[in-house]
Formats: sequence, C-alpha cells, structure tokens
Amino acid sequence: MQLQEAVLGRRSVRKFLSKPVAEEIISDIIAKSLWAPSWGNTQPWEIIVATGKPLQEFKKRNRAALLEGKAPQPDIAMPEIWPPSNKKRYVDLGKSVLQALSIAREDTQARTEHFARMFYLFDAPAVVIFAVDRALLLEYAMLDIGIILQTFCLLAHDSGLGTCIMAAIVSYPQIARQVLAIDENKRLVMGAAFGWPDPDAPINSFARSRGKFEEFVRWVR
Repeated sequence: MQLQEAVLGRRSVRKFLSKPVAEEIISDIIAKSLWAPSWGNTQPWEIIVATGKPLQEFKKRNRAALLEGKAPQPDIAMPEIWPPSNKKRYVDLGKSVLQALSIAREDTQARTEHFARMFYLFDAPAVVIFAVDRALLLEYAMLDIGIILQTFCLLAHDSGLGTCIMAAIVSYPQIARQVLAIDENKRLVMGAAFGWPDPDAPINSFARSRGKFEEFVRWVR
C-alpha cells in the first residue's frame, strides 16, 4: 500500500469481526511504529497491549461503569468547550454515526445501547493503550503520543486491520490499572481498539468529511 493510500483510506472502524489478531502481526506493527519521531528522540511512550480474557474483563467493567452512571475520571481532562466550527464537526460526525446505525436522535434507548457498545470498545479483539510517566512534561509527551498513535493506525491499516482511537478506553483509568496491571505512576493518554473490520457493517462505510483546504491553511508569501 502506498503512503498516500493509507493516509486517505484509513478511517475509524466501529464494528470488528470476532477473528483474533495474531500476536506476530501486532508485534510487527508496534515494532515499526517505534520508529515514529519524538522530541529529542526521548521516546516517552509506554505501550500496553490487551487481548483475550484480560481485555474481555476490561471491556465488561468499562461498559458497566458507563451504564451505572459513574463519572469518567481520565488522567487527562476531556475538553468541555469547543469553538463553533469545531463543535459543528463533532456534532456532524455524531449524526453520521447514528444515521449509519439507523438510530433516530430521539431514540434514547438505542443511543444508550450505542454508547454501551462504544465503552465495550465495539467488541474489538485487541486494544493498545499509550501511557507516559507522570514525571514528564505532559504537553510534549502528548505530542509524541499523537505521532506514534497515528503511525500505529496507518501501519495497522496497511496490514488490513481497522482501528478506532477512543477516549472511552481511558475514561476510567483505574479500571485499566486494576485489570491490565498498569502502574499508578503512568498517565494513560489515549487508546485504540483494533482488529479485522467488518466489511458489511454500514457503520464502517458511511461517507466521511473533512474541512476545506482554505479553512485551515494561511499562506504567507
């Protein structure tokens, strides 16, 4: 696969096949991802891969926490206020997802079930969590995590896998620490669910959108 094809073809996958991902494939993708650049080559990341029974337990408890109404307590606070243009893109994506699932906006039960599936990580057979040491300057470390996370997702796509970068994976970090034996000194930054995408699921094929070039780029000549 050409790089441009990977960049333009990668998308968030929200329904996976039950087929497991071989550890050899996961290890190969991560090993290549480790060549991602970082500030001063500090490589601040710690990568936790979860599969099998531990992942099933994590997904079960993660979903239960949501349905029980427990307030998320991520190590990195979620943004609550967005400028209008950003908020519109976020809302538009939500509409596209619900339409692909044939869920009416007023159908609160179906929406709740969708969020429950989200916190069950769309039943993905594997999850990767990126963490950093609490002693690190968070802003630079997060930049580096973003770079390696994108690298991981592109390499996964190149291997035929689908990924979904999900705040839901790190919304209840104490559950992850307990189930996946993650040290308290590690700050959970972000995670990605991954596996073989279901090619027949409408949620994996709705039309995506991006802002126009002129919205983001200002030339200084």
